[in-house]
Amino acid sequence: MGRGDLTNGQWSRLEPLLPVGKKPGRPRTWTYRQLINGIRWRTRTGAPWRDVPERYGPWDRAYDLFRRWQRDGAWKRIFEQLQAEADAKGLITWDVSVESTVARAHQHAAGARKKGISKRLPEGSIPSLTTTVSGARAAG
Repeated sequence: MGRGDLTNGQWSRLEPLLPVGKKPGRPRTWTYRQLINGIRWRTRTGAPWRDVPERYGPWDRAYDLFRRWQRDGAWKRIFEQLQAEADAKGLITWDVSVESTVARAHQHAAGARKKGISKRLPEGSIPSLTTTVSGARAAG
């Protein structure tokens, strides 16, 4: 058993909450416990799915299980059930915390004035083909 794998106590708590397969078929080669440990390993490490260790089963089986339960809402149901039970036992403290960071900057920190010709046309002037964006006359 790996360092982050489910303990027997955790598994006995989680197993009854897992979705039940609807259609009979070929017996599983890999147990849900192995695949879920593989999913947990992958989410904990942030590694690519293809790097899931073989002791957890084939990476694509773990990925398929993860995606199927994600689409079906199984992960959400499991989380909500465990959260409700923990809340009923008083194990969750529902405190609200708001944190804000303000970084004040001087008004001139947004950018310094540029030296040289203004990029705007002089007030009241009409742009013409010989006027450039900088307001200077084109050579020619």
